[in-house]
Amino acid sequence: MIKGKRVLAWIPARGGSKGIKDKNIKLLLGKPLIAYSIEAALESEYVDSIIVSTDSQQIADVAINYGACVPGLRPSELASDTSKTIDALMYTVHQFQNDKDKFDIICLLQPTSPLRTANDIDSALRIFADNGFEKDVVSVSLVKKHPILMRKILQDGSMESLLNISSTVRRQDMPDIYEINGAVYVNLTERLNNDISLNDNQLPYIMEEINSVDIDDMKDFILAGYLLEQRLE
Repeated sequence: MIKGKRVLAWIPARGGSKGIKDKNIKLLLGKPLIAYSIEAALESEYVDSIIVSTDSQQIADVAINYGACVPGLRPSELASDTSKTIDALMYTVHQFQNDKDKFDIICLLQPTSPLRTANDIDSALRIFADNGFEKDVVSVSLVKKHPILMRKILQDGSMESLLNISSTVRRQDMPDIYEINGAVYVNLTERLNNDISLNDNQLPYIMEEINSVDIDDMKDFILAGYLLEQRLE
């Protein structure tokens, strides 16, 4: 709870995965990937409860074993490759809308961000609270490859800059640009609906690059394992 508002950590974990088979429960340094997000939420100062939303009984069993709650499996129509995360989240919100202990704040934690810490979660929640809960929060990290040097190739074969900024600028003078890293989303429950994108949350929580690995393929998985090993040493 933070400033009188109850906080739910919500972790989406579909059973299907194209890039890495059974990614959400694949062992990373001997521990299922999803366990890192559950443990970070358990260590949070403000999180009151943890729910894993999944269509897989195998993932559900792992999640429960590590201390999360799984209030039934997610319907199959909310677990396809084309399903939206916000729709699955709203399904959970509706499950608890009449509960006397319903949650005021939803903190979405993607299991593909195993280096995100309890401090990252709590820092994002403090930013939310310090701004009077008026604007929702999303974690971001500094872009390493600056988009000022990126181009798109047009149909005629020529190139066009992504940004309307001159690229004749020293690297150290390039303006800081941040990207959504997918690690932490903090939203007021009453503002949630199926038509919004959590990536459009207005307030940034700036995370360290080393904590911002988002696992999409085996290269990311190997990198996350290496960084976690360095953290444990």
